[in-house]
Amino acid sequence: MSESNTIAASTADQNGAVPGEPVKKDENSRRGNWGNQIEFVLTSVGYAVGLGNVWRFPYLCYRNGGGAFMLPYFIMLVFCGIPLFFLELSFGQFASLGCLGVWKISPMFKGVGYGMMVVSTYIGIYYNVVICIAFYYFFLSMTNLLPWTYCNNPWNTPDCSGVVSSYQLNASLANATSSLVAGVSEVVNRTKRTSPSEEYWKHYVLNISDDIGNFGEVRLPILGCLAVSWAVVFLCLIRGVKSSGKVVYFTATFPYVVLTILFIRGITLDGAINGIKYYLTPQWQKVLDAKVWGDAASQIFYSLGCAWGGLITMASYNKFHNNCFRDSIIISITNCATSVYAGFVIFSILGFMAHHLNVPVSEVADHGPGLAFVAYPEALTLLPISPLWSLLFFFMLILLGLGTQFCLLETLVTAIVDEIGTDWIIKNKTVVTLSVAIAGFLLGVPLTTQAGIYWLLLMDNYAASFSLVIISCIMCICIMYIYGHRNYFKDVEMMLGFPPPLFFKVCWRFISPVIISFILIFTVIQYKPITYNDYVYPGWSLAIGFAMALSSVVCIPIYALYKISKSPGATFRERLKAACRAHPKWGPALQEHRTGRYAPMASEDTVEARPLKERDELKEEQKEKEKEKEKEEGKEKERKDEISLTIQGSNGSTNTHNNPNPSA
Repeated sequence: MSESNTIAASTADQNGAVPGEPVKKDENSRRGNWGNQIEFVLTSVGYAVGLGNVWRFPYLCYRNGGGAFMLPYFIMLVFCGIPLFFLELSFGQFASLGCLGVWKISPMFKGVGYGMMVVSTYIGIYYNVVICIAFYYFFLSMTNLLPWTYCNNPWNTPDCSGVVSSYQLNASLANATSSLVAGVSEVVNRTKRTSPSEEYWKHYVLNISDDIGNFGEVRLPILGCLAVSWAVVFLCLIRGVKSSGKVVYFTATFPYVVLTILFIRGITLDGAINGIKYYLTPQWQKVLDAKVWGDAASQIFYSLGCAWGGLITMASYNKFHNNCFRDSIIISITNCATSVYAGFVIFSILGFMAHHLNVPVSEVADHGPGLAFVAYPEALTLLPISPLWSLLFFFMLILLGLGTQFCLLETLVTAIVDEIGTDWIIKNKTVVTLSVAIAGFLLGVPLTTQAGIYWLLLMDNYAASFSLVIISCIMCICIMYIYGHRNYFKDVEMMLGFPPPLFFKVCWRFISPVIISFILIFTVIQYKPITYNDYVYPGWSLAIGFAMALSSVVCIPIYALYKISKSPGATFRERLKAACRAHPKWGPALQEHRTGRYAPMASEDTVEARPLKERDELKEEQKEKEKEKEKEEGKEKERKDEISLTIQGSNGSTNTHNNPNPSA
């Protein structure tokens, strides 16, 4: 057997490198690590900072009391967001395993990991469709005049009322994109105004059907952009974190450059101040509304990417002693600061748009795809050199989306590779990545049909809603109360060199689970059937939505029952205890880090160490004890023989072979 095979075989069970191997740059040479800590931080920022920061937070802030919303938002960040973020990072980093492997901490709860995989699969499918539409708009912005500027197109209806007048279309580009349509008052007085950007979105880009069940034809331009999007994601992940870690230097930082450019441009426009006032003006009476606190908690929870499995996966490629406590604070605060900053950018432009249309900001404020692909594109048509701003805006959306998509795909790939764990699949991880990307592309094809937007919004509203809250709550309970908070605090201290601060201990055990439960109750109480503009979803489609939501949660009890049935024990209680007990392989991946109660040769009186030892190590220890016992028995026998010989020698025996000096 070659040396490399020997190394691989000796470390196969631990998914790690040879202890103390100095020649490898990676600490975990078999699995790999981030090139440096900046790559991890940037990747995590790209994962947490997504499209929701741009199209959901500003709207929530405006709707829930403006500046007053910041108070509950930051309180929820401190008591729920950062603690949960730190919990997931420390969880993945300690075991150096993905969202499935980490459940060696309590094998009965491995269904939580499968639930995370299901959620990441759903999100990965529809999220890349949103990215591909941003690609489509990006490509269409490469023109002298944005195609959604005016109404005299084959796809427009009589209700269409453009912002730019027909005579100005023949003027210079600067004039065409910076002036108002003649007769704005007529537009304002209309009972129904449909903007050209809205009709372009509905009738040209989507060519939307009249019902979710009427798929119609596949929109080939969208399908082509979806293929481009998946190809970009795959190429950036072709070498796992080694390649994606280099890409994030651009994808995670350039959106801030674009945001800053758009912000500087936005605040110089007429009416921008009004938009920002609408965004920030505090309505303190709303702070007493439970709905505002529920929205704040939900936004923090969902925007940080908790319970998706991505945080655990990204942290699993850290070096064992990395300070993930520091990282969790930096990334969480960066994510929330980005949301606030994006609000200034969005509402400065929307204020400008409302000023020109002579309508309140509330009539142009929107969230979700309505903001990204209708309201904002229309506002861009009012700017001088509008194609340039449109290119920048959609390029920013693409980069924000890709940062999240990288982690979603890596979560699935890492879980599969860690679970199978053979040398072949580790060496051919690229094949797994390609297979997952192709599967994601094929599953996304129905979302490129004429009914695709209905299904996209259905998945967005149900696939990753209350199921995430349940998964996160069960994860907290398992780690803190099944595995034991004292054990976990010791694990974190062994990894970081210091115990978790008292504040985080209290949050993990009490405050965060209570807030998570509050989010769940709030989500259930505030539930309303999904609609898309005037379209009401039929009952059968809502049933599919709930089935998607439950498909991730149901993994938890199903796997728990399976694990209990397979665990040793004469009674149900014994099998339950065995299923909850930490697996012998739970702990640091590398032998060099398995110290203290994880040490293979820990003393017999270390009660906590006994369940954590591997069976092979226990057998070896038993053999060593038996050998030592045999040696002791042999020495005792020799001593007895020596005494016997000594006595015989003193009585005149001539047998002094083993005792040349019997009188000694």
